[in-house]
Amino acid sequence: MSRYFSQKYASLVPYTPGEQPKDMRYIKLNTNESPFPPSPMAQSLARQAAGDLNLYSDPECRELVALAAQKLGVQPDQILFTNGSDEILNFAFMAYCDQEHPAVFPDITYGFYPVFAKINNVPYVQLPLGEDFSIRIEDYIGLNKTVFIANPNAPTGIALPLADIERIVAGNPDGIVVIDEAYVDFGAQSAVSLISKYDNLLVTQTFSKSRSMAGARLGFGVGNAKLIQDLNTVKYSTNPYNINRMTMAAGIGALADEAYFQKNCRAIMETRAWTMDMLRQRGFTAPESMTNFVFAKHPGVDGKTLYQKLRQKGILVRHFDAPKLTDYNRITIGSQEQMQAFISAVDEILEETL
Repeated sequence: MSRYFSQKYASLVPYTPGEQPKDMRYIKLNTNESPFPPSPMAQSLARQAAGDLNLYSDPECRELVALAAQKLGVQPDQILFTNGSDEILNFAFMAYCDQEHPAVFPDITYGFYPVFAKINNVPYVQLPLGEDFSIRIEDYIGLNKTVFIANPNAPTGIALPLADIERIVAGNPDGIVVIDEAYVDFGAQSAVSLISKYDNLLVTQTFSKSRSMAGARLGFGVGNAKLIQDLNTVKYSTNPYNINRMTMAAGIGALADEAYFQKNCRAIMETRAWTMDMLRQRGFTAPESMTNFVFAKHPGVDGKTLYQKLRQKGILVRHFDAPKLTDYNRITIGSQEQMQAFISAVDEILEETL
């Protein structure tokens, strides 16, 4: 780094995205992208919007907000769209965390949470998961902190039932609880239904996974109207035009094309079940996933070796070096054909290794 870089960021360790190598053509099962293209309706509307890129986008995202509010059964003033769900998560750290209100989140979860805390100079506490990677509900009751929980969690894939989420929200009446639902559409229960009951709940979601728009960068938050007002204050103090015209139009098309969305979610869940069955037949173990990935390990091959051997065969999965995670690999659920290729490669590796 240069000698001009502010010392306040000297110890900052940035988030590490999944690798994107270009040396050969890979089957990418490492970044939890959808194997399906965006909805044809989303693509068509985005192309139309490209003709107006000389004009600023609507900072209120009115058409998109109205459609999302209708789909979710909430009011328009209870939704805020952002540049990916990462942006609204960062807004929440900015708006609701400080020296008197530290952040708290699991020690094994989305890797961006500690980065958001550090870049915003927010103290934070990481609570350990159980031995089975489950969130221990009692640890999150009665905290004078801002709670961040990914549900389903990443990289484990485990989801909490809605009743447990409500216990956490109700158990922290004087603090904000943020439920990050990036993967909720693959079989988990959403907490959006609770936002009118609790004024301290913020739910975030993304179009990156289930709506096939990772490259468009579109996310949103849902909460009490006053919370959305808070977050709009942060938004309008940083980047009022945070959603570009093409992304906004694509988002409208993706929401309108409900049949396409449901069909793709079903396909991923069916392929996930097939993949887990194949892996278990080969001796792998994994927590029950409610996401578009599985988190698996094998007793005969360590996680890093499996990751490296798969990479040599042109298949990327995500490996984490943290001690509690090193035996595992996070494997995105791709198309049926991609997962068949993955299982074939696993068979070759197991035959070579065991």
